[in-house]
Amino acid sequence: MADSLRDVLLRRIALSGPLTVADYMAEALGHPHFGYYATRDPFGAAGDFVTAPEVSQMFGELLGLWCAVVWQAMGRPNPVHWVELGPGRGTLMADAMRASRKVREFAEAAHIHLVETSPVLRRVQADTLVKASPSHPPLWHADLSGIPDGPMILIANEFLDALPILQFERTAAGWCERLVTAGPRGDGLIFALSPPSRRPPPLLSPAVIDAPIGAIAEVSPAAVGVIDAIGRRLAGVGGAALIIDYGHPQSAPGDTLQAVRGHAYHDPLADPGQADLTAHVDFGAVTRAAIEAGAKPFGPIGQGLFLERLGLGARADALIAGATPAQAESVCAARHRLTAAGEMGTLFKAVSLQNPDLPPPPGFT
Repeated sequence: MADSLRDVLLRRIALSGPLTVADYMAEALGHPHFGYYATRDPFGAAGDFVTAPEVSQMFGELLGLWCAVVWQAMGRPNPVHWVELGPGRGTLMADAMRASRKVREFAEAAHIHLVETSPVLRRVQADTLVKASPSHPPLWHADLSGIPDGPMILIANEFLDALPILQFERTAAGWCERLVTAGPRGDGLIFALSPPSRRPPPLLSPAVIDAPIGAIAEVSPAAVGVIDAIGRRLAGVGGAALIIDYGHPQSAPGDTLQAVRGHAYHDPLADPGQADLTAHVDFGAVTRAAIEAGAKPFGPIGQGLFLERLGLGARADALIAGATPAQAESVCAARHRLTAAGEMGTLFKAVSLQNPDLPPPPGFT
């Protein structure tokens, strides 16, 4: 058996040729023995990065109440499938469930479903959520196809950014695909280019086709597939989805592939399986895919504006009212981190996808 994922990938390249960036990402994140998410809990100060639910309970609480209000607009279906994609430690859902108990009928109608492939994170989520709601345990699924039929409310926070992307470079001879191959000494990984094609890559936005020579373009067939499946379901049986992630509001060229390890940027090819790999979400592609699937998109808008419209300020004030000075300072710092332009407030965007018959969702008008 190979000693590392690098060994696995180098052998695969020797046998079958260079990998697409998407294949590399899929192996680095999801390989059953060496993949990043298959082998660790990466969240929090002791991990490699911190997500919004770990910053403050306010994030999950506001999203839980958002879901309850949307459920009311849906006509209060019972049951309703409450789905989270990539639930991390279960922190967001635990906070959302606690806040949603203020709308008792929703809490009773909601059947919790978690889409998670990591066995390590499933165990952490079970510990978190069984404690939060021992009488209403969640069900786990490998993908959306396992969610039963019926109306659905879906949350996805920092999920799409981890889905594999393809990268292309525009050269004087045409578009070349960016590939991952063995380095000159055969013991490391480097980027290379495929032979050029005069035809633009599939799924490439018209706004990017005429990018200048040397530009990098990214597409994510995996993300488009997920949004298509969500949109078709919402259009067919009803419901809404809330997607929050970092990225650009419209399709544009740019190399956004990045690796993070120990809360610092890392070479994406240096240690496959040992660092988180992500790319900025193309929200233009997200909204186009949703419309083509029959859903109605709202947004994207900045996470900071979205949370403030949902009442983040009032919730922060309520927490501060009963807090010690140190706790109050922590609440204020969390609010700043979630909403400030120099923090998560503008880089992160919120998008809602809905059945076209529903009224505009909270926070988007």
